[in-house]
Formats: sequence, C-alpha cells, structure tokens
Amino acid sequence: MAQYFQVHPENPQRRLLAQAVEMLRGGAVVAYPTDSAYALGCHLEDKQALERLRRIRRVDERHNMTLVCRDLAEIATFAKVDNPTYRLLKAHTPGPYTFILNATREVPRRMLHPKRRTLGLRIPDHIITRALLDELGEPLMSTTLILPGEDMPLTDPWEIRQSLEHEVDLVIDGGHCGFEPTTVVDLTGEAPVIVRRGKGDPAPFEGA
Repeated sequence: MAQYFQVHPENPQRRLLAQAVEMLRGGAVVAYPTDSAYALGCHLEDKQALERLRRIRRVDERHNMTLVCRDLAEIATFAKVDNPTYRLLKAHTPGPYTFILNATREVPRRMLHPKRRTLGLRIPDHIITRALLDELGEPLMSTTLILPGEDMPLTDPWEIRQSLEHEVDLVIDGGHCGFEPTTVVDLTGEAPVIVRRGKGDPAPFEGA
C-alpha cells in the first residue's frame, strides 16, 4: 500500500518532504504534483526505480525521461546549452515546459534515448515541487503520470493512490494541479521544434 502525504500547497511541511526525500534515496517511486499535472519521480541514480517508472507507463528506453531541475545552473550540468538556448530557457523557466536537449556526460546512459543521446529537462513553477527539489538537493528523474491507454494525466491524488497503490511507494497530495501535460520543445536542432502541445504556450518557440 502506497503511503499518502497531504502537503500544504502554499506552505509545504518540511517534515513530510524530508520523509519523501529519504524514501526517494531508498529507491522509492513517488507520485507528486507539478505546475502542469501529476508526475512520477525517482532518484536519478536508481536503475531499478527507473525500470519501475517505465513499467508503470509501459514505455521503453526510447521514451525520453525528464530531469526535473531546481534552476538553470542544474540544467547546464546535464545538458549542452549554448548562449541562444540559455536565453530561451531563462525567458521561459520556471514554467510548464519540457525541453529536449543534448546530454552531457553527467547523465547516466540508461536515461538517454539510445540513438540520440538526448533527454528532457524542466524547471517547474510549483511550490511543492520546488520545495521537494530543494530538500533533495539534486534533480528528480521523472515522467508525466499518464497511464497506458490514456491520453491525459491523472489529476486526483486519491485516485492515483487507488490506481497505483501497489506500484508506487508514495503519493504526495498537493491538491488539484491541472490536467494538461507540459509543452515539449526540442532544442537540439537549429530551430525549436514543438513536439507536444500542452499547458505551456508554444507561440514563443514557433518561428524562433
């Protein structure tokens, strides 16, 4: 049975977040709120937890996992960012976007697309997520909580617990946070490419 933490959406209880981080470092898979929808997350270095994420989503290694980061400095550790890309990121983070970028050598190979060496990165604008990342002190490996056969993410934390009570270790209830996944923008080429339209406004990247 998954544990269930009710976390205040404006003043997150540090005690609960510290427990969540302890679980993540111990191999847990966690469902948590973001500024676009609920997501699944695990520790960056945990291979078994990553495989559990993929089983829940029923995706293979070609599916880009996302590193959820605290700030642009953290993104620059894991992705190759030139000056024009940095300016784009700075203008649109934090926010409901996932950016596909070329990975640096700091990224574990198991996280990367097997042929492209790319990964998704994002900086969410959500109080609970940012507090969790601050407590963790490093990025969270993550994927949107869209179950197999569904087009939209789960939105109700209690429903998430009922659906995944034997597949995740913890559900962080931060209340309703929306039902649209992030807008995904591929920044690996000469011009931005919209891969998925979601909550973030794609207009700034069209024709950029």
